[in-house]
Amino acid sequence: MENLSGFILIIGYIVGLGSVTVIDTLGFLGRKSSYWTETTIRTHQVTKPLIWVGLFLILTGSYFYKNLNPNLIYFYIVLILNGIFLSFYVSPILLEREKKGKIKEILPSSLQNKIFVSFIISFLSWWGSLLLFLYNAK
Repeated sequence: MENLSGFILIIGYIVGLGSVTVIDTLGFLGRKSSYWTETTIRTHQVTKPLIWVGLFLILTGSYFYKNLNPNLIYFYIVLILNGIFLSFYVSPILLEREKKGKIKEILPSSLQNKIFVSFIISFLSWWGSLLLFLYNAK
């Protein structure tokens, strides 16, 4: 069971962190470019569910993994809260902009700033939790 739960954890990180890396890179490019803004808005509709799938797999694998560092729970809580913010605050704004035909307009700086803070939290939480998991993996 230990090997299976470790495998599920690693698959979760591959799916989740891979999707986060894609959307974060596109979001960074979209800060000053209408082309990349549109690409980011369209792509987030694919990456958002994949990030949640990855997080679900990580949480599932963590539940059964015996040597899990208890500090990982804090990282997971931050990932969940950040995901809720992005999914239920930022995503509806992006989808509404698409519906109104404003998909190529660069996002307002106030929204960009919130997304940037979320990006920093996301980056530190995903990579921090992965490194902590790998450091303690046996």
